[in-house]
Amino acid sequence: MNNDNYPVMKLRLVFVALIGMMVASCAKTRIIEHKDWGAKYEQYGIKDACFILRDNNHEAVHYYNLNRCSERFLPASTFKIFNSLVALETGVAPDERLFIRWDSTKAARTECQKDMDMSEAMKLSCVWYYQEVARRIGAGRMQLYLDTMNYGNRNMGGGIDMFWLNDSLKISADEEAGFVKRLYFAELPVSERSQRIVKNIMLREEAPGYKLYYKTGTGEYNGKYIYWVTGFVERIEHVKEPKGSMNKTDIRTYPYFFSQNFEMPVGNTSANWYDVRINITKEILKDYGALPRQ
Repeated sequence: MNNDNYPVMKLRLVFVALIGMMVASCAKTRIIEHKDWGAKYEQYGIKDACFILRDNNHEAVHYYNLNRCSERFLPASTFKIFNSLVALETGVAPDERLFIRWDSTKAARTECQKDMDMSEAMKLSCVWYYQEVARRIGAGRMQLYLDTMNYGNRNMGGGIDMFWLNDSLKISADEEAGFVKRLYFAELPVSERSQRIVKNIMLREEAPGYKLYYKTGTGEYNGKYIYWVTGFVERIEHVKEPKGSMNKTDIRTYPYFFSQNFEMPVGNTSANWYDVRINITKEILKDYGALPRQ
């Protein structure tokens, strides 16, 4: 080595190290803990819970209980988002109107005991419908898309129509929030059309100031039930243009991506946990400003 170049190389290394420290510091300021969100769960006696919110507008991640947000659990019916995408992409479902006749097998909820299309099956979260969709997709193609989209641990143990329900397939809240973010921006390795259709059938609430899209999930493992809500909000603002502008108003959309889960022992009926998960999700989104307080 030319000794004359040594001081220059040393300065370059120091410079690179400093840049790395600055980048790391900036990254930390965009990852923000909200311990106060824990009170939303504690009021119901919920001890094991997490919530993660990705604010795309400020490139920030907000969370409660980081360890649990990073821990993988069975996705239960939140997997219907993925299942729908694969059905559309493979042609198993030509569109969201794929009609399947109920096979008369008793369902957990009576409202699911009927013929229906994909849009209604998503809304009602009917397990039998998506089990049939998965069987039509087949194990080979399903595994291919699990690998391609890098969904959770990609484990299909226990059968083509059970793996997302039997604790074989697992995914974290952080991964789920990232997954719906990629879906929203049509960044998943499937067609834009498939992603657009799935986004549309996830819509649950619409008002002048926002649109709320989500999928719930409930699964049993180790004597507990896990309760999921995963989705995104579009906050809509109508901004008046300056006087003389050709456009009278400018519509601006601000997306937020979220996932939360909590668990309760099987047999605990002290509250309607299906409603509680939605209520908590909305309260946190309102506190943050992703949803308006009405």
